[in-house]
Amino acid sequence: MMSRDSTSDPRPLPGLCVGCNVRANGVCSALGMDHLHELSRHAKRSLLPSGKELVMQGEANETYTNMVHGVVKLTKYMADGRQQIVSLKFAPSLVGKCAHRESAVSALTATEAQVCSFPRDVLEMIASKSPAVETRMHQQALMELDQAREWMLALGRKNAQEKLATFLVMVARSNSRNSQMRQQFQLPLNRTEIADFLGLTIETVSRQLTRLRQSNVISLRDSRHVTINDSRALELMSDHSLAQTLSH
Repeated sequence: MMSRDSTSDPRPLPGLCVGCNVRANGVCSALGMDHLHELSRHAKRSLLPSGKELVMQGEANETYTNMVHGVVKLTKYMADGRQQIVSLKFAPSLVGKCAHRESAVSALTATEAQVCSFPRDVLEMIASKSPAVETRMHQQALMELDQAREWMLALGRKNAQEKLATFLVMVARSNSRNSQMRQQFQLPLNRTEIADFLGLTIETVSRQLTRLRQSNVISLRDSRHVTINDSRALELMSDHSLAQTLSH
């Protein structure tokens, strides 16, 4: 079955897709109108609170979740109960891609999140019929592999200031179509979670945030709301090329 380009197809968008602010950027951008309508018949749009479980480590992973708004954290648990936040997913990421049906990580909303979920089998069936969709999913997988490699560098070689600056730039650039940093944003993680994600102690995270505030690089309205006063200084601290890679 051939699918016409949804941008030139005269048919109206499926109701679920009307007003979607990530349709042109995520995996759905590769869907022709036929496949878009087909996928929408199986899709469900949800507004989820922070802390909502999407899939737990070790569970069967039967659903793909397309991020429309908000942040999802992927966490790996060890046998002795220790855990590590291994990745953050921003819109329009597709959560649920993995080599096996059993999820290797737990995925929970880090913030309130709007998501569009559909059966894994349905999207994979569509991808088997559409080279464009298959290519888009492959590109996203390769991008995530690049991000993981760069984050290994950040955790292994960067000092505490550089790690925190990289994290702040990554969040500031999330959801930005033109790679420009937002000047004001809310942190998707609390300080304990930031410490976990960066491999630092809570005290070190707090100390580095205080130093950034005292040097007027950032302002803090409270523990979550950040204003960037000097984006250039923050980029230099983080390594601009790394921060840009991690945010897309």
